[in-house]
Amino acid sequence: MTTLVDLLAGSPTLLALGEPTHGESAFLQIRNDAFLTLAEHGYRSIALESDRAAGLLADAFVQGGAMTLDRALAEGFSHGFGAAPANRDLLLRMREWNDGRPDAERLRFHGFDAPLEIEGAPSPRRHLLRVCEFLDLDLDRSVEIDDLVGDEARWSDTAAIWEPGRSVGRSSDAQRLRVLTDDLLTELYLRAHRRPEGWPAAFVHATSAVAVLRYHAAAAAPLVQEERFAHLAAVRDALMAENLLAIRAVEAHRGPTLVFAHNTHLQRHPSTMTVGATEVSWAGAGAIVGALLGERYAVIVGSLGASPALGIDVPAASTYEGRLQQKLTLPGYVRAAEIGPAERRAHDYRYFPLDQATIDHADAVLHIPTGVDATVLADRIRALPDVEQVMASEEDGSPEGAWGDRFFYVGPDRRQPFATIVEHDVPGFDEAAQLDRPGVFRLNLDLGRAEFERMFGFPPKAFEEHRDAFDFARLDTVTPHPGYALYGFASIVMPGPQMLPEIDRLLTVAHTRAVDRHERATRRAAAQQD
Repeated sequence: MTTLVDLLAGSPTLLALGEPTHGESAFLQIRNDAFLTLAEHGYRSIALESDRAAGLLADAFVQGGAMTLDRALAEGFSHGFGAAPANRDLLLRMREWNDGRPDAERLRFHGFDAPLEIEGAPSPRRHLLRVCEFLDLDLDRSVEIDDLVGDEARWSDTAAIWEPGRSVGRSSDAQRLRVLTDDLLTELYLRAHRRPEGWPAAFVHATSAVAVLRYHAAAAAPLVQEERFAHLAAVRDALMAENLLAIRAVEAHRGPTLVFAHNTHLQRHPSTMTVGATEVSWAGAGAIVGALLGERYAVIVGSLGASPALGIDVPAASTYEGRLQQKLTLPGYVRAAEIGPAERRAHDYRYFPLDQATIDHADAVLHIPTGVDATVLADRIRALPDVEQVMASEEDGSPEGAWGDRFFYVGPDRRQPFATIVEHDVPGFDEAAQLDRPGVFRLNLDLGRAEFERMFGFPPKAFEEHRDAFDFARLDTVTPHPGYALYGFASIVMPGPQMLPEIDRLLTVAHTRAVDRHERATRRAAAQQD
């Protein structure tokens, strides 16, 4: 199987890693591992499909400053992406990498999207005021900006995207703001030599203001609905491309960049979508950047077999995804040239399927056979011999906070489960894993003293001496159980599909112990009867 490192032979300066849908955590978890692997090979930055100005806050945390993790997640990502648990891990792992390293080796976080959505954009007010603050301009300039922006509601009106007459984008106020923004950019350059500290951030806010003003102007264009969607999508992707090229200019002397986003933003060929009864097409950011960078831009598109989280079933064997399912039982990379012709999977808006054009214009495909959720793991455990599952519920008298948690036993003796899958914190006792985050669950396994000590380097009884060494909320990481480590239990929060072989190994250990306990109990019971 091809590894990620195998794909770096062409030494791209911008490596694109795509996902075919938003909402499947496995792609983000593998993205994190991929980036840290690339960091070992000279990559020094990552760019995500998120607001570039907001990304400054996430990067402030990564660089080890006073920025809190909670604020970095809440304000450092746009489109709601900060709620994804894997993004917490990404920022923490980058910050840990950076600790004690010189600037040339430090990792940086970037957003490369404009501060907008397809269906609407804010005013440029906050970005322009940040630039004025940096330039120490007098109050009159801020007052002028406030007067020109006026009521925020006229900018954020989502109906204006489909009704050009409601858009503020080509009003005299918007035109004046575009001129004012251009003047501020000139002023920034004039003062760069005097105030380099803080200048890059001010420049990002200035260009973000330009971006939203451009988008509002595009929204005011008198086009029919299908043409409007394609035009707005193209403008957004053009702004993304501009940001990617700017990021590469900043990072050129430090090392290559990994960019992660939806396939449609990163693919080299035009993006298409059906709007109403019409198929529309436009050049995505990847098509623009790829044309300008040539071989310095490489593309790995994402492919998904099944996703329990999104309700996506296993693909038909005749489809591209089905053929990849036959090649790979775990997530892996396949060179595009090795993928033969197949059928296109049906497109239902939860997932953008592979087609021949996507494969022809990609360097490789990252295929994930399945996402992993609590049900997938439960099925895997119940497939072991003589396993019984008990699910906590109101009917069996379980406390409400435990409803839905799963407990797995061997035989009828249910005093000690060998595995559990839980989705809730226990206030005052077990909150370190932050299980109350949306979609988060944890697999717990009874490993016993010998395997516990082999994995962690100390026996269960010494756990409290080592507790502070573990981040119990981190995904894809085997840690001692924060509450039951003293009894030899370990935990994994939201294990991704790449961890299934290790999960199977640990399940075998825990299941074998449970079988031994059951057999000993059976022998004792028989002896007592004799």
